[in-house]
Amino acid sequence: MRQTSVFVAIAFLAGLGIGFFSGRTGRETSLSRDTHAVDLAGIDKLHQEDIRVTLLQDPKGLVDIWTEDAVRFIPGSSPDVGKQAIQATNEKGRAEYPGFKVLSYVPKYKNIQIEGGLACEWGEHNAQYELSPGAPPASLNVKGFDVLRRQSDASWKFAVLIADQ
Repeated sequence: MRQTSVFVAIAFLAGLGIGFFSGRTGRETSLSRDTHAVDLAGIDKLHQEDIRVTLLQDPKGLVDIWTEDAVRFIPGSSPDVGKQAIQATNEKGRAEYPGFKVLSYVPKYKNIQIEGGLACEWGEHNAQYELSPGAPPASLNVKGFDVLRRQSDASWKFAVLIADQ
């Protein structure tokens, strides 16, 4: 009888432990789902800001979407390393084409993977633009790979862009 009560007590404690740890795992899974959802919302906000500043050709906004140490690789150009280099290349383009206007810009992202404070994604960027007022519209279709970094305020910025035309 005494062995039976010890067995029952051990079984009860084991059951309690299993219940506790399975409940904890459920909370952690729920927490990681919540964190993932918050991260995806932050990434979507960055994508929306990218569209907004691209359509407006907002000089400050086109730089603010990048991390300080960002790297942008565009075929046929030297890589832009750092936010200041990205800004300088943007300014050079504005000086060469002062009437440049983006008519449409539609990026599509897929395979967004988030791990820790980094995310990576494949993207297709379709745009129509004019180099100068009255010029015939031109099209651009760029595929690329992006790395994003979560900022201390939980927002996201582009850290690496590798474009391929």
